[in-house]
Amino acid sequence: MAKTMSGQKIVTPTAESLAASAMEAQGKGLPPVEKWNPPFCGDLDMRIARDGTWFYMGTPIGRAPLVRLFSTIIRRDGDDYFLVTPVEKVGITVDDAPFVALDFNQRGDDLVFETNVGDKVAAGPENPIRVVRDAETGEPSPYVLVRRNLEALIDRKSFYRLVDIGEVATQGGVDWFGVRSGGAFFPIIPAAELDA
Repeated sequence: MAKTMSGQKIVTPTAESLAASAMEAQGKGLPPVEKWNPPFCGDLDMRIARDGTWFYMGTPIGRAPLVRLFSTIIRRDGDDYFLVTPVEKVGITVDDAPFVALDFNQRGDDLVFETNVGDKVAAGPENPIRVVRDAETGEPSPYVLVRRNLEALIDRKSFYRLVDIGEVATQGGVDWFGVRSGGAFFPIIPAAELDA
């Protein structure tokens, strides 16, 4: 604990204090973190690995309900990620995306993804799928927008399943191989590269 020049005590946030504040802010649905503007309290030694594992002070957080709770208060501002409550905002490290899409089901014309923290989202115009390819290796990294501006990395087995149901469509004068969901077509790779 430190004091400011005015003598006010500043409490350094911890995972426990964030969890307590997040639990107080819980209501029905997700907390409105985009509307909260608490003071920035510094960075917290919390990291989300590319495989979706959450770490606190270098140790994996093994309690799924706690990870789920933290996942409801994550916010992305620009390229930075924060855990935000009505009273504090702390920076965290995200290696790739904050969530991982572990599976999907086809429901009618929709592809409904489920994340490692229990979110379910139907891909469509408001929750698009995008694929980024590594400039050197060409390796694809597929994502689906889950909420606000937070994405889930689509895991490898789910991506292979998407490829199995893909089709070729013309978009912007180019033939693309991709998938459809929610009335939208999401390109994965130029169709010309399929035969290469």
